[in-house]
Amino acid sequence: MEHIFDFHNLSAYRGRTRVFDGFDLTIRKGENTAILGPNGSGKTTLMKLISRELYPVWSEESRMLVYGRDRWNVEELRHRLGIVSGDLQQEYSAQARGNDVILSGFSSSIDVWPHQVFSAEELERAVALMRELGIEELAGRPFGKMSTGQQRRFLLGRALVHRPEALLLDEPTSGLDLPAIFRYLDTVRGLMRAGTQLILVTHHLHEIPPEITRVVFMRGGRVVADGGKQTMLASALVSELFGCKIEVVERNGFYQALPGEQVL
Repeated sequence: MEHIFDFHNLSAYRGRTRVFDGFDLTIRKGENTAILGPNGSGKTTLMKLISRELYPVWSEESRMLVYGRDRWNVEELRHRLGIVSGDLQQEYSAQARGNDVILSGFSSSIDVWPHQVFSAEELERAVALMRELGIEELAGRPFGKMSTGQQRRFLLGRALVHRPEALLLDEPTSGLDLPAIFRYLDTVRGLMRAGTQLILVTHHLHEIPPEITRVVFMRGGRVVADGGKQTMLASALVSELFGCKIEVVERNGFYQALPGEQVL
């Protein structure tokens, strides 16, 4: 079966800090996966490697393949993999218009520029996505005048312009209130049911939708555990991952972390 990600023996630095030293991870096509870990586990570095904002240290013994290839034209890759991250959200100026945020996905740019010309089909696609995501009335609103949840929906639309096979989401509901979290998760679940693969990078259990089947634990720049969702999201294993007592509760396919009984 084809792999989306096939990473082996990767080393990577953030500044002078070595984050990965012999990092391994494979994710097969069609495998809805959550990558879970505490702050400092290497999740942000992984996102930057995948989005080509960061490159691993070259070695004959390492490989970093995305859909079986080690080199991609970024625009070509976006047709297969859509990426939404917190860093991307911070890169847009407060003056960027909602419609332009969507359209910028066609060129993988930040905002649009006067020299860019969009086809009638691309303009129609942007309108259709805004309608689908419930943000059509915000098309002309500046990005800085939107709520965090509205911004996330526009960035999701940006990632969807090419109808990618898979979505890579980085803590997608961080900073959202409960209604916005529920709306966003409903949207993502609808995309998954329609056949879009999800790879979710997070430290929040509540972000993991029921359709996720595999959970990968990261800590200290390494994959420390990997398996089926029901096995992995057990109180003892999650407590060990985060280094504190956690009680994991499941309801209707969703999981929540509660404080466990602490030994005084």
